[in-house]
Amino acid sequence: MLKPLRPNSLDILILLMGYIVLDWASYISPLHGLSITPWNPAPALGLLYLLHFGKYATVPLALAILIADAWVRNLPLAFSVSLVLSVLLTLGYWAIAEVLRRRLSSCRIFNDRRGLFSWAFIVVIGTMLNSLLFVAALAAGRLIPGETVASAFAHYWVRDGVGVLVSMPLLWMLLDERGRSQLRAIVTTRDAPAHLAVTLVALWIAFGIGAAADFKYFYALFLPIMWAAARHGLAGAVFSVAIVQVGIICSAQFLEISAITALEIQALAAVLCLFGFFIGVVVDEKQRVSAELRQTLRLAAAGEMAGALAHELNQPLTALSAYGTACEQLLEQGETGDKLRETIQRMVSESFRAAEVVRRLRDFFRTGATRLELVELSDLLAENAKSLSGKARQHGIELIVEPAPQCTLMADRLQLEVVLRNLLTNAFDAVAGQPPGQRKVRVSAFPEGAGRICVRIEDNGPGLSGAAAAKLFKAFQSSKSNGMGLGLVISRAIAEAHGGHLMAEVSDHGVFNLVLPTEGK
Repeated sequence: MLKPLRPNSLDILILLMGYIVLDWASYISPLHGLSITPWNPAPALGLLYLLHFGKYATVPLALAILIADAWVRNLPLAFSVSLVLSVLLTLGYWAIAEVLRRRLSSCRIFNDRRGLFSWAFIVVIGTMLNSLLFVAALAAGRLIPGETVASAFAHYWVRDGVGVLVSMPLLWMLLDERGRSQLRAIVTTRDAPAHLAVTLVALWIAFGIGAAADFKYFYALFLPIMWAAARHGLAGAVFSVAIVQVGIICSAQFLEISAITALEIQALAAVLCLFGFFIGVVVDEKQRVSAELRQTLRLAAAGEMAGALAHELNQPLTALSAYGTACEQLLEQGETGDKLRETIQRMVSESFRAAEVVRRLRDFFRTGATRLELVELSDLLAENAKSLSGKARQHGIELIVEPAPQCTLMADRLQLEVVLRNLLTNAFDAVAGQPPGQRKVRVSAFPEGAGRICVRIEDNGPGLSGAAAAKLFKAFQSSKSNGMGLGLVISRAIAEAHGGHLMAEVSDHGVFNLVLPTEGK
């Protein structure tokens, strides 16, 4: 739940001035000369202050409403009556803010679809009850004719409801540093002038051509809002809705649209803004999920890379241990000449090699950087087969590595080791169901057109069906109970980053083809 804060003098001044200015700007086509207008964004500012400051904002808000009634509308009401109406409205807005505070947190109101729908529902129902109470008080005080109570209630409800729905997200962002930064970025984008032009055209279609056709082209206004929401998420939708709403009000004033027609237009505007906000929230959610997925894939790739680096570190560390033991033996023998010096130099060389491996791991975690080098394909295949030969013997698998054509790759050795180890491990799992002595995995390589080589991993497992092959390279799709479903996704990404590709064949046995570009002839 949001925890209320205490406002300072600047906060109170902004509330007073902001509420009065917004009330003055929206005092258009008032019904019975009262504060019943087609649109009023001022309550949205009041709700925001009540959300942030709770009961501490009630007195400044009531004072702002009282001043607006006296200065903007110059109502011929007794001070006591105006005071009671101001307090009544303030209590209604405070109740709406309290429900929002208890039901939603500050990070959820405009963060996801659930928060958006909850906010809209609370605002619609809250403004309806508040309008009903306020109009009932006006009727009780005989400030409006009895026969127009229903019409006054509808106008006031639409006035407050549309004002809050349209303006609250915009004011929320304007009062937040991050929100202001998002809006500033949208205003300064290259497509901002084009978006403004499209909005003006849409307004001309809705109110220029559409005015003579009872505004049946009003839905042209969906176009700029959809564009902004799809392009910039909720921030874009908020920005576009604000421009469209100002355009609607100006057009209604210019065309001298009646209060009844303005009411209908504003009801459509409420649907318009909610539609735009929904698209914007969905786009934001999709971007967040995509970012989280990219981060997950990167962490999974880092895990795979760490496995390859651990294997790579094993050799220099083992050599360091052996050379260290040799140095001890040489010193015990009284050796202080060339043999000791040569052994120490080898230790230094192996320590540099281990440091380089660690440095590459650090760079990958920090930036995802890779290091390209010339790699002999035959050496690469032989080393990977050697590293997995122990596992193959342990599970009774015959691992066959056919002689590879002489060719050189420009590649990141560790990344290709990740791919090959992943494919071989999958092949081992595929043949696990075969009887002992009949488990075979074969690695072969052959030219695949000019300047390309194909590395084929085959096993005598059950193979892949068309349906299984179709979803094989989708993230989080794994046939293993303990698998994440990311190994093949990462492997294909690595292959494509090297200018090649990774494919699975639909066959009665397992077949994977890794195609890579070669260097030189």
